[in-house]
Amino acid sequence: MVEVKGSAVTARVRFVRDRYGEQGYRKLKDSLSPASRRALDARVLPHAWAPFDLFIELNVRADELFGAGDLALCREMGRYSAEMNLPTLYRIFYKLGTPSFILRKAARLWDVHYSSGKLTVIDTDGGARLRIEEFATPHRAHCLSVVGWAERSVQLSGGTVTYAEEELCRTRGDAACELVARWR
Repeated sequence: MVEVKGSAVTARVRFVRDRYGEQGYRKLKDSLSPASRRALDARVLPHAWAPFDLFIELNVRADELFGAGDLALCREMGRYSAEMNLPTLYRIFYKLGTPSFILRKAARLWDVHYSSGKLTVIDTDGGARLRIEEFATPHRAHCLSVVGWAERSVQLSGGTVTYAEEELCRTRGDAACELVARWR
């Protein structure tokens, strides 16, 4: 079973509560599978592992309830989590590091946040290509969340995003998921 760091789950819960209030969170929670509701009731801890399926279900259901049903809200939740999940220690990297530095650092820390796959960052002229490989259970909601996270990370490290998109995805038959970000 693929797992994700609990902070990814708690950031989605916090996003919904911040944007849609406690009533919105209850609506989201009521829409989840019994297993996901039980996991939330058991309290997901930010530094513990949580089921990746719970993460995906939270993203998809939130998008269905509060977004347009096109998974675009997943990208927004990814941006939100980039800011909310920054421990004090990492904030200095964002202030002093370049966008390229931050994205390469994320690649080295992938296995701290996911129990599957790897992230490769390839610097390009004015940006980077992020390649998610060997992820056991790819899902477009995850890819879009990573795009949002990368987008906000570039901004937090002083860049102005000019382009950020998912260009390839295994769920569409591509060999890997590739996300491209450009900035100035």
